[in-house]
Amino acid sequence: MSEYVLAIDNGTQSVRVLVFDRHGNEVAKSKVELEAYVSAHPGWAEQQPDYYWQALQQAFAGLWSQGLVAPEQIAGVALTTQRYTMINLDEHFQPLRPAIVWMDQRKATPERPLGGLWGLLTRLLRLTPVINDMRAKARDNWLQQHEPDVWRRTRYYVNLSAYLTHRLTGQLRDSAGSIVGYLPYDYRRQCWAKKSDLKWKLLAATPEMMPELVQPGEPLGAITADAARLTGLPEGLPLIAAASDKACEVLGAGGSDPHIGCLSYGTTATINTTTSRYLETIPFIPPYTAAVPGHYNTEMMVYRGFWMVSWFKQEFAHYEQRKAAEQGVPAEQLFDDLLNQVPAGSMGLMMQPYWSPGVRQPGPEGKGALIGFGDVHKRAHVYRAILEGLAYELRQGKEQIEKRSKVPITRLRVSGGGSQSDAAMQLTADIFGMSAERPHTFEASGLGAAINCAVGLGWYGDYRQATDAMTRVGQVFEPHLPTVRLYDRLYREVYQQMYKRMQPLYRAIRDITGYPD
Repeated sequence: MSEYVLAIDNGTQSVRVLVFDRHGNEVAKSKVELEAYVSAHPGWAEQQPDYYWQALQQAFAGLWSQGLVAPEQIAGVALTTQRYTMINLDEHFQPLRPAIVWMDQRKATPERPLGGLWGLLTRLLRLTPVINDMRAKARDNWLQQHEPDVWRRTRYYVNLSAYLTHRLTGQLRDSAGSIVGYLPYDYRRQCWAKKSDLKWKLLAATPEMMPELVQPGEPLGAITADAARLTGLPEGLPLIAAASDKACEVLGAGGSDPHIGCLSYGTTATINTTTSRYLETIPFIPPYTAAVPGHYNTEMMVYRGFWMVSWFKQEFAHYEQRKAAEQGVPAEQLFDDLLNQVPAGSMGLMMQPYWSPGVRQPGPEGKGALIGFGDVHKRAHVYRAILEGLAYELRQGKEQIEKRSKVPITRLRVSGGGSQSDAAMQLTADIFGMSAERPHTFEASGLGAAINCAVGLGWYGDYRQATDAMTRVGQVFEPHLPTVRLYDRLYREVYQQMYKRMQPLYRAIRDITGYPD
């Protein structure tokens, strides 16, 4: 009997295959760690497309070897992946070069200004900086300029999600919920832009290069005989469209209403709500397509957010790494001891988390900052200040979403790697001044994909029924009032002043050193 759904979650740092039952309980899981990227030049981030496919096969081998679930018990599969990791394919669907991973920072050279009516309109509406930014950050424009032979031979230009879908089903299709980045996508209508759309004039890609799009919950195809041989999945098993990893994480955390804020402590730290209304949280930056068809995610992000914890681990946590190896546990489990060594507010140490230029932070010149150092500060203070800075920035994102949507966020769900830390959860509750709810499963992204699959298979009539059945709140962390007052003063009187006071210095640093370009 087919009683389970299977989710493939190809994130930045690992690929996981997860089996869930009809109530959202995790039945089995297999995980393969990934090398996030290789970098041939400063700011570049690339990875071989076949590397992801090989890692996925390893994950499936690990799953079946556990003996907890049999292939014939799987009713359907859904796929969620990291966002805007782009792959060039030739006419035989073979990769022409390494994938450009979402963290890549290369930029195309701006071309001459737009002419004609489009040029006049963009100048009148003062959109020239937005247009130039899109032209520069679009990877297809960079490829056309710097690798013209590769671009000439490119027949299809696709996300990692479409590439893996083709490997599994032989169909070049993708979910509309997976399209994020500088692509000719109509975010309002949730489909490829019309041929008359300005985006086609700004980007090198053509309509013929794009995969067919389906909505989350709709079929992408069926597992081929070749994919069945390599993964162990039954041939003919349906692959149901899910959405991007962040969109699925919101769904898996139960964030189906605009008053529920879903905070993700992942490689990119984000706060999201789900709304049926098209709403630009920052003007001219569209909301992303949600995992629920016809809905949007009002995302505010900290680019490379919890990546900073990985950086701290590599640079300053050698003792914890050695101790964790001796005990056979992840080093992050020992980090709560570091947090608890330091009082709230890190004894005046404040961190601003603009360590890598992102899309939605206050400006491209933003840089990371630690202020307030004194002779009392040790590495534990730095670690706590990193987490506090991330939470301050995400609280700022929450307030921006509320301001633009006119809908107060009354509940806070916290998922992602950082949510496994009780101390980080308590810190979040105190900085936001509201209860921080941990979903019942750490694998919220995979669960969201499983919900897409369950609805697509007809297990539930709609997404409300599915989320009610498959998601629930686990542990809840209540704010501590005296700490809330301390954090509120630090947030309003210090953190909210930092960027505007330091922005001229950031610009000077960029002008003098050329970084960031």
